[in-house]
Amino acid sequence: MRVRRAMTSALGVTVKSGWASVVVLSGPAASPVAFESVRIHLSDPAIPEARQPYHDGFGTARAPGRELSRLVASVRRFGERSVTAAIRRARRDGYTLHGAGIVVGSLIDPARLGNSHVRIHALEGQLFREVIADAAHRSRVRPTIWRERDLWPLAVGALDMSERQIRQSVAAMGRSVAGPWRAEQKHAALAAWLVLAGAPRVQRLRPVRRLSRVRCV
Repeated sequence: MRVRRAMTSALGVTVKSGWASVVVLSGPAASPVAFESVRIHLSDPAIPEARQPYHDGFGTARAPGRELSRLVASVRRFGERSVTAAIRRARRDGYTLHGAGIVVGSLIDPARLGNSHVRIHALEGQLFREVIADAAHRSRVRPTIWRERDLWPLAVGALDMSERQIRQSVAAMGRSVAGPWRAEQKHAALAAWLVLAGAPRVQRLRPVRRLSRVRCV
């Protein structure tokens, strides 16, 4: 039986449309170990449209109204339950979570986008990352968000290692967990590692209630 209670741990989450990859990393920042790697649903599988609530067919935006509100509300309810359950499970297994590193593809404000199709994806990305951050806050786990393309350069400075060394270390972490260890799991693990290392929280998220209140700096 592995002893984990004495070790600081962190959650890493790679956000996708309707789901997320979650990795629990534990131990000293100099040599952390991945103990859990799971995929969670952020939208109800019984409601396929909720995976892309702002879409109404390929490349077409769903009109504002009752149906869009219903789908967004469904994502908020279901996603928060999923994230909260993942945090509770980690704590029940003995992990003391120091924080949650959230990995996203973009942080651009959807209101700044002129292309309607790109704006749809930005709205969905904003919604899903907001759901995760809000659930983490409610569970008293401090969330930090980073763009995927910023992870490796940030890690070089925060961990005082070369990018090659970091990539090799992250790849090796996958040997201690069951299931796939692809890009989304690696990014989640690296985000958790950055939390353990105390990387700059330049994009810390605050709890929000509506998309209009989201602000990422």
